Amino acid sequence: MMLSHLPQEAQDILIKSGAFQEGHFKLSSGLHSSGYLQCALILQYPEYAEIIAQDLGKRFQKHKCDVVLTPALGGIVLGQELARVLKCRAIFAERQDGELSLRRGFYIKEGERVLLAEDVVTTGGSVLALRKIAQMADAKVVGYTVVCDRSGGRFSPPEGIEPWITLNIETYSPEACPLCARGAPIQKPGSRWKK
Repeated sequence: MMLSHLPQEAQDILIKSGAFQEGHFKLSSGLHSSGYLQCALILQYPEYAEIIAQDLGKRFQKHKCDVVLTPALGGIVLGQELARVLKCRAIFAERQDGELSLRRGFYIKEGERVLLAEDVVTTGGSVLALRKIAQMADAKVVGYTVVCDRSGGRFSPPEGIEPWITLNIETYSPEACPLCARGAPIQKPGSRWKK
């Protein structure tokens, strides 16, 4: 089982929430995978969101964050819970014309200390787009945190990354996907694929 390396509490949360799924998936990154973690199914339970945010928040207390910045939609709940723990603001960026940007009156001030958070990281594309937003405001990125790092070590920012869990699930380009070669039906569960 792909979850056997995780602490028992994490396994229990993933199984009880139904968040971990096996099959053939097209990820938001465009890569294919035999496993998928739907963090929204975890974060729909406030008690689970609190457990995760408390654990991750402890790791960033020393940074004295001013704001937690997340991408919509996947990171919003985590960002709010982390901000509660860190006693700072929580804002999110939304896609507009394919690019993440701040809307709804959200802002980052020059010099603010920003924690970037996301539900799942595979390639790091979304959190790197968040980093650009923070840098354009002349803010300081203090770190990255995610519910799940499934990048296999490929996403390794200079500030480091603090995941709640790490899942090592192989990903494939569509042309090299053995699941496609077998004709397995594909699912597109990520929020970027919703109409």
